[in-house]
Amino acid sequence: MTLTDTRVGDGYPTRITGKPEHLPRVHPTVWGTEADGPIDAATLANHETNGYTVVGDMLSVGEVQAYWQELVRLSSDRELAADERVITEERTGEVRSIFDVHVLSDLISELVHDPRVLDRARQLLGSDVYVHQSRVNYMPGFKGTGFYWHSDFETWHAEDGMPSPRAVSCSIALTDNYPFNGGLMIMPGSHRTFVQCAGETPEGNYKSSLKDQRVGVPSEDDITKMAAEHGIDQFTGQAGSALWFDSNIMHGSGNNITPYPRSNIFLVFNSVENALNEPYAASAPRPSFIAGRDTTPISR
Repeated sequence: MTLTDTRVGDGYPTRITGKPEHLPRVHPTVWGTEADGPIDAATLANHETNGYTVVGDMLSVGEVQAYWQELVRLSSDRELAADERVITEERTGEVRSIFDVHVLSDLISELVHDPRVLDRARQLLGSDVYVHQSRVNYMPGFKGTGFYWHSDFETWHAEDGMPSPRAVSCSIALTDNYPFNGGLMIMPGSHRTFVQCAGETPEGNYKSSLKDQRVGVPSEDDITKMAAEHGIDQFTGQAGSALWFDSNIMHGSGNNITPYPRSNIFLVFNSVENALNEPYAASAPRPSFIAGRDTTPISR
């Protein structure tokens, strides 16, 4: 019997054996109010409706340069290269992502505690927060491969044991995001629907899924239906801009075949009131560098 069969009151069952369904979201997207942070009421309402918010000037030009140099340092660290937190491209062997960067980098740790970031996370989730996941993504020119359509919450629920989608991601661009260099695509409003996925979770699935996710992704028919209903927006903008998006929103990115790299810092905040359980659809939880279980609230 799988862990999924023994869960009680699971509002988001997934990795099923039958035909996947589209389930209504039973939790809010925005948990806080205008009085709780820097985001105004109109922007909060828009975030509740669309599932994402763009902040055009999160970092200054000087800060972008400093963080870019930090990404170069991390990817060039020979000792770090053999660490399991470093994920490489399946085809080229180049660095694709580095996880746990708020632990590996003092500079990125400071960013996690920065009021410009932390106060927005607290406001959107209506509580103290902790880091569920942090990473830097590298998408070099010509060689960078994308991420297939998916909902992060589907994986975090199935493989990490996250009870509800009371988590938010912040993707901070360290390079200019154009429509043509593998920019992130989002289906606005799709966060209000939980799309079930079919198939069991293989043992140690994260070892392959971080390179090329094949389990926990919706069918082409489901993606077609969601796109027809919600349309597709794309995150574009200058380096230093940030995209805040709900954990359950459908998103993905294409390969980067242009000469222009696209790199970002990716921070995921979870409410301290949404601590992880045992996985809902996997035999064992993923490592803590992918899914943090220390719910100590982040302070300034």
